[in-house]
Amino acid sequence: MSQQYSEAVETARGYYNSEDADNFYFHVWGGEDIHIGLYESADEPIATASARTVERIADRIATPLSEPDARVIDLGAGYGGAARHLSKRFGCQVLALNLSEAENQRDRQMNQAAGLDHLIEVVDASFEEIPAPDASFDVAWSQDAILHSGHRDKVMDEVDRVLKPGGELIFTDPMQADDCPEGVLQPIFDRIHLTSLGSFAFYRAQAKRLGWEEVEVVDLTENLITHYGRVADTLREQRDTLKGKVSDDYVERMLTGLGHWVEGGRNGYLSWGIMHFRKPA
Repeated sequence: MSQQYSEAVETARGYYNSEDADNFYFHVWGGEDIHIGLYESADEPIATASARTVERIADRIATPLSEPDARVIDLGAGYGGAARHLSKRFGCQVLALNLSEAENQRDRQMNQAAGLDHLIEVVDASFEEIPAPDASFDVAWSQDAILHSGHRDKVMDEVDRVLKPGGELIFTDPMQADDCPEGVLQPIFDRIHLTSLGSFAFYRAQAKRLGWEEVEVVDLTENLITHYGRVADTLREQRDTLKGKVSDDYVERMLTGLGHWVEGGRNGYLSWGIMHFRKPA
């Protein structure tokens, strides 16, 4: 299957499958959830803030998820924390689509341990080519994953295809600001092997192109700055305990990369928030 992935997706797949990355995200970033958190204080544990993000997004789509036989697709599911939250809270079926076999293996084990494997199917796949029939899902969900696609318009096309009429897309994504100057994000692009990021304007334009209704767009960029700073602090604190799990070279590169994200956010070049759209019924 991997030979069918686009170059950007294949690059992300190789990275997240590496032992360094798998151990870093599992042990430092939070394990259950590996996305940006919503912080009530700057020194809050990453896992607490990350769980709050899942709860906050889930609250916004509680109505469709409470329907009998509701089906959700999680695009870029990571270790499956969101899928477990949704299936446990609403009893809905979740297809957890993710490109990293290493993360998916941990995900399946945690689903089994939580007694939720009958509600969650974990699939090794790319969101640029979703292995599901048309009009399969009531809700499409994604947290900080679509940035890894070099063809974000194609991801939106695929979401449109697999959503039922009246279905909803709700997601977060680290993005560039709508008024971001040329060239200033190159250190970030180099670090994540991309040539661009999405933006609020880009996703709004995609929704308009597809005929979707904008339900809500909430700018929560300050949390991006807090989160990357918090991850960097936690990585420094845990550096000694990570010996043998994460290489020194990886740690140094990660700290440099996290610094670029914090700087880009403080300079007003980055954006992050919750975007919620609805496909016509």
